[in-house]
Amino acid sequence: MNSQSLTHTFHIPVMGLGYTVDTPIKVAKYGISSVISIMDDHLLEDMRKIYSKKFVREFIPISDTEEDYRAKRITAYLDLTQSLVEEQFNKLINADWQTNTEFRKYLDLLPQNTMLLDLLAKMVTASDSEKFQLKEELKSKLSIGAVDVNIMTKVDKINIDKAGNELPREYSDALSALRGFAKSKANGSVVFSAGMNPALYGYAEQFSEFYPNQFGEISKGIILKVSDYRSALIQGKFLAKKGLWVSEFRIESGLNCGGHAFATDGFLIGPILEEFKNNRNELFQTLFDTCQSALEGKEIFKLSNSPTFKITYQGGIGTASEDSFLREYYELDGTGWGSPFLLVPEATSVDGDTLDRLFQAKKSDFYLSHASPLGVPFNNLRTSSGEEQRVVRIEKNRAGSPCYKKFLMNNTEFTDKPICTASRQYQDLKAKQFEAGEIEAEEMEKVEAKDCLCEGLSAPAILAAGETPRRNLNAVTICPGPNLAYFKGTFSLKEMADHIYGKLSLKVDIDRPHVFVKELQLYVTYLKKEFDTKVTEKVAKKEAYLEKFRINLIQGVEYYQELIDKVEVDSSAILEKMADQFAKIKCEIEQLSKPVEASMT
Repeated sequence: MNSQSLTHTFHIPVMGLGYTVDTPIKVAKYGISSVISIMDDHLLEDMRKIYSKKFVREFIPISDTEEDYRAKRITAYLDLTQSLVEEQFNKLINADWQTNTEFRKYLDLLPQNTMLLDLLAKMVTASDSEKFQLKEELKSKLSIGAVDVNIMTKVDKINIDKAGNELPREYSDALSALRGFAKSKANGSVVFSAGMNPALYGYAEQFSEFYPNQFGEISKGIILKVSDYRSALIQGKFLAKKGLWVSEFRIESGLNCGGHAFATDGFLIGPILEEFKNNRNELFQTLFDTCQSALEGKEIFKLSNSPTFKITYQGGIGTASEDSFLREYYELDGTGWGSPFLLVPEATSVDGDTLDRLFQAKKSDFYLSHASPLGVPFNNLRTSSGEEQRVVRIEKNRAGSPCYKKFLMNNTEFTDKPICTASRQYQDLKAKQFEAGEIEAEEMEKVEAKDCLCEGLSAPAILAAGETPRRNLNAVTICPGPNLAYFKGTFSLKEMADHIYGKLSLKVDIDRPHVFVKELQLYVTYLKKEFDTKVTEKVAKKEAYLEKFRINLIQGVEYYQELIDKVEVDSSAILEKMADQFAKIKCEIEQLSKPVEASMT
């Protein structure tokens, strides 16, 4: 958990269920940290079988008849992943450096100003005895990328046994996933995303891995993915009162990101990062004091005086200048680069057919959809095979999906036991309502837009490995951020790392807006849709929300206008273009004042 050992300034965030499921096996040996989703234990079991065969390891299946099989599967896959990563890394640092291409690749991927390269340069002119000492020093500073895991806190179904009896709370999807990670050998942190889950956070108290040892060090960290400072403070204090330290706040854009989109009330990322920058020391001290007091009350070891405490950002970054500005001006400890890595086969698992669809996609094919059964806006690709399958099923009067994995069953509109809104059962029931005139066509369209994310987001990993998904469910759902629309082609890991660090510039669409401008555009589009949304009750409340949203956007634009006047956000040409874009968008926002009543039915 020592931040001084990290050599890269970027990490690869979680993407879907399958796109980064084996990313650590591909990149951790080079010191690059990445995140695995551990929500789909079926996928992890399939991937464990695939990698056990590839690396000639014994594979003993974990049947769903075993007690606590979900947690056991998660532990088993993470153990295999960590074992493979360590084996690769040890081979990399112990082989002959003169002929070891993997060692050279490790160094070539690093940013230009890293101290490791300085040590290597000294070895060229050093004596034999000095070379040995320098080599040992260099080896000691090389590090493995973290094998982090993601738990989406809202995916926390209560499970039942074979007899249909409800299992205890610790066997729910999220809690069993946390147990699987805590008991594993994975050297990394758990990323909690999608908001606070008190039961899950409370359950973390049961595992010593999240508490300091006698040296004040924590073996497994906790990372919170947040959208604003207030959320970070509330969730951080909640955990600190339990003696649980948050080692990183991973700030993510509300809309300029992949997967589920959790829009703020018009708060833009610039002002949000500014608030974190201005309050960083206060946030640290508040959580540190609270956590130390809780640990003292539990009569266990306390934190060291300087525990790992990082603030990072992810969402829509596309150039080295954007990356360096965000890190330097807002004093961030790192950044996350997600969607562009979908075009890097060395790092992520995307099947060939889906890659081809991404290459051919137009900007308008990347859109915010109603596909998620969670009822949260979901970034989607119109031309994916998953979308094709969904449309064909509707045309054949077979809307909806068979529901095998059952992770997103949360609706009790028609049934006592929750079912998934993307399931054929639910879609059939809603179709009957529509036929009876009980719901409008617009609502039915939103219902039919639901897609089976459990299968669609896991299939690409199996397909990319050359295998066939269970039950031959080959349709792929992909959830790229809007930023991916500006990248075309596939890239090597080195090319993408060099692009991030400014060693080279990948060919990116010249019309690509700056990350600040793009997020603002997305929020204006979102607000316009909110104005057009039909409201049948609580009109005054809706109008107050829209006005608050609008004012927040205007204040955000004014912040950016002041920012580009006082600091060098980018090149002079881009600054001039940004200033013009902000001025036009501000006028557009100011004109958004249509009364909500005008859209009522």
